[in-house]
Amino acid sequence: MNWKQAAAAIVAFAAVTTAALARSLPNPFFAMDTGTRDATHQTPAEQVAMLKELGYAGIGPIYRGVDDLKQWFDALGKAGLKMFALYVPLRLEAIEGSITSLKEVAAALKGRETMLWLYVMEKGRPASSTENDDAAVKALREVAAIAREAGLRVAMYPHTGFYVARVEDGVRLAEKAGCKNLGVTFNLCHWLKVDGKDLNATLKAAEPHLFCVSINGADADGKDWKVLIQPLDRGTYDVAQLLRRLRKMGYTGPIGLQHYGIKGDAHENLKHSMDGWKRLSAAAAKE
Repeated sequence: MNWKQAAAAIVAFAAVTTAALARSLPNPFFAMDTGTRDATHQTPAEQVAMLKELGYAGIGPIYRGVDDLKQWFDALGKAGLKMFALYVPLRLEAIEGSITSLKEVAAALKGRETMLWLYVMEKGRPASSTENDDAAVKALREVAAIAREAGLRVAMYPHTGFYVARVEDGVRLAEKAGCKNLGVTFNLCHWLKVDGKDLNATLKAAEPHLFCVSINGADADGKDWKVLIQPLDRGTYDVAQLLRRLRKMGYTGPIGLQHYGIKGDAHENLKHSMDGWKRLSAAAAKE
């Protein structure tokens, strides 16, 4: 092989390697606002500008009122990013008030593709209880109808300690409610906290109803949030194998980044997680 052939081989190899690294999952990757706010990123405009710079597809904020939503919509519109989900409560001990608030939220979101990220809780009731399913199902059907009228979907958000604490709780209620626009979320950190045993079984149960996923770096044997929620380039838990399973399932929906409780500079933390996402996404897509 002469030097020209050697040079051509090197260029060809580099091109193949670059193409392999460029492969990634089709899922839009967005950040939850649990990790976008710090001393220098307070307003929606400041947070959206940072997300745009780092390559995130958008945001999943906590609902703080209609005026706050308008600021998000303005900032996201200018940046060409999207609000993928809005974190809102359904409180079973105060259903009437929750429904009233959700009507307001749905009206503000009408015509957009934002999901209602619904956490279902009830004071005084144990986590993962089935004792108040009749009331929960009735309320969920009403929420789903409100969302349907606005062209929206509802993804229950399993949360440690809440009525819907496990993915299986959300699946149970979604199947009882029987509404096509009502589904569930797989939250990695909460699954590790309350279960963490049989990922295949959980994803299989969730698959017909899976609308959204959230991920983060974590330690496989972690017990508290400090190690169960880390940037994506850290932790011992194999997030890539979760992404591979989602890919094999044919899941192409949005994937959110959880950064709750992570200290330090938001920009630096989000950059670490974007670097992790690129690596993990490429690894999952390659297989």
